[in-house]
Amino acid sequence: MKKLNFLLILFIVCVVQIAHAQKTEYKVLKTIPLEGDMGWDYLLADDATQRLYVSHGNMVQVLDLKSEKLVGSIPGTLGVHGIAIAKEFNKGFITAGRLDSVVVFDLTTLQTTGKIKTDKNPDAVIYDVFTKRVFTFNGRASSVTAIDAKTNEVVGTMTVPGKPEAAVSDGKGKIFVNIEDKSTIVKFDAKTLKIESEWPLDPGKEPSGLGIDLKTNRLFSACGDSKTIVVMDCTNGKIIASLPMGDGCDGLVYIKESQDILASCGEGILTVAHQKSAKEYSVTQTLPTRKSARTVTYSEAEKKVYMSSADVTMENNHRKVAPGSFQIVVVGK
Repeated sequence: MKKLNFLLILFIVCVVQIAHAQKTEYKVLKTIPLEGDMGWDYLLADDATQRLYVSHGNMVQVLDLKSEKLVGSIPGTLGVHGIAIAKEFNKGFITAGRLDSVVVFDLTTLQTTGKIKTDKNPDAVIYDVFTKRVFTFNGRASSVTAIDAKTNEVVGTMTVPGKPEAAVSDGKGKIFVNIEDKSTIVKFDAKTLKIESEWPLDPGKEPSGLGIDLKTNRLFSACGDSKTIVVMDCTNGKIIASLPMGDGCDGLVYIKESQDILASCGEGILTVAHQKSAKEYSVTQTLPTRKSARTVTYSEAEKKVYMSSADVTMENNHRKVAPGSFQIVVVGK
């Protein structure tokens, strides 16, 4: 009888654990089709404005986060890459790589209000609340442009030791940026524009997406060439862990509520890793999404993940998007 009771309890525990795992795993909830057959890069879910900003071709398409309906678009952003929002100034900033400029727009009307010259090929862009500055990370120039978000004035340009990719702020005046061709992370002062440290990501190679956990002082760098997520201590550059991920990753988000690290991989999967503690990490799920879904953003309010994707073929060494195939893949629990 004791053995039977033990087996029964064991069975119940297993059932509960399986049910819990199924309940907490991520899944594809839906896809949102958008018009346009051109390429894309970053997208940004901004809870302050309750909008999803999607770079697409030579414009940014804007959706309402709750209804997931298109509410407008911002044209004239040739070579569009990234979007940053400065809600306190009612402004948005879009990097237009082929114009070597940032396009400024009004958050209420979505109308373009200005254009700011940067260094060559501005790509990633962030708004730093601590300094009230917008930072563009200029791929071909290996530099960072700092812009006063209130006045739209360029306040400085700094050289970095390679091609800058995604960047994050610690909210206290320090910026961290992946250097793709050197496989390092650079830390610099957001006010003085002085580099303070450069740390190797080894065994990670060719970093792109970057996330940060301010509570544990951890950086999460998605390194595409080595197919690894590298966890680094942002106070000293020490490598804490290296986790396997899918191929073709160009984006990563850290979800502080669940302590999950999500890497969007162009091969058609979302690699999910979990932070058990500041020193313990493991891959917990490999979710099939859609081939080419390589960039990612997360809405804390909606508790949803969004990834741009389309059916893409190669013609004469150029990517071609199949007509009517561009979609936003929505993931949640």
